[in-house]
Amino acid sequence: MFKFEDARKKANEAKLDLVAVADKADPPVIRIMDHGKLVYEQKKKLREQKKHHHAQKVKEVKFHVNIDPHDYSYKINHSIEFLKEGDKLKVTLIFRGREMAHKEIGYELMNKVIQSLAEYGEADGKPKTFGRNLTVTFNPVKGHKSSSAQPHNQNADKAVAAPKVTPTEAPTEVADETPKETPES
Repeated sequence: MFKFEDARKKANEAKLDLVAVADKADPPVIRIMDHGKLVYEQKKKLREQKKHHHAQKVKEVKFHVNIDPHDYSYKINHSIEFLKEGDKLKVTLIFRGREMAHKEIGYELMNKVIQSLAEYGEADGKPKTFGRNLTVTFNPVKGHKSSSAQPHNQNADKAVAAPKVTPTEAPTEVADETPKETPES
């Protein structure tokens, strides 16, 4: 323990600063050190902590009831990327005009989205209606962090497989109309 005057003399001789480490202690603790170096090291520690800290962001993907299969697969691929990056995902289905009269179509599409993203994220409950919007949020599954070893197009096969259901339904309706024409001939 030194008196303040003695500590100041030693600091001046060493061309260093007096830095209060614990000024509220009894007696106050003061060190002889380079203050600039202390500030630099504290900032460096903060930067290191920020590097390792990943703030979870909420990303949003919007759908409409009558969506093209290609648009559907494109948006599903983006959703998978967001979930793989560890971000939360909010999927919103927007009803326009008379689509509000047929909400069941929107719920079917939302269930299809939930099934497509089930491997990459967990849905927070059932889809909820807010005005003209139907929303559901997804939390990323911990086992699916993005890695550079996986090719980017690996997800495309899974997402494209889901919309193929819609085009196969249309030909069955056309097939029902063609037999009606054959008995008349």
